[in-house]
Amino acid sequence: MPRTDRASLLIHADAHLVFDALTSQEALAQWLPPKGMRGRFERFDMRTGGSYRLVLTYENASDSPGKTSADSDVTEVRIAQLVPGERVAQEVDFESDGVVFQGTMQMDWSLRSEHQGTIVEFEARNVPEGIRARDHAEGLTSSLANLAAYLEP
Repeated sequence: MPRTDRASLLIHADAHLVFDALTSQEALAQWLPPKGMRGRFERFDMRTGGSYRLVLTYENASDSPGKTSADSDVTEVRIAQLVPGERVAQEVDFESDGVVFQGTMQMDWSLRSEHQGTIVEFEARNVPEGIRARDHAEGLTSSLANLAAYLEP
């Protein structure tokens, strides 16, 4: 049965600034890797129809074995849709020999303006069964906290 994971956070920043942080290579490299990881892009073409390749490396691989290698997760991400100030829709494939990580996960970042800032809503559909729900929730929460720290004064 396909799984859907969700997370959201109020970011005290304008939706256009949040959108810029969701689509900038430099910004993503700083805030997207969850706690205990660092990231780098091997390729980056952020536009509808574009794609990027992201390598996330665990700082301590003994705690969390990677999906691609002992210490890394590599993803191929296709940009399905960009709506400035509102939405980033992506299709994500993990580079892995493990059948439990196969399949395309759809990720949507939606932005909704509020008087105190922007509510960032994240939804991942068709999450591969090899990604434990608890680990995914921790990673999403960490990335959203990183985004807030990146954007808020």
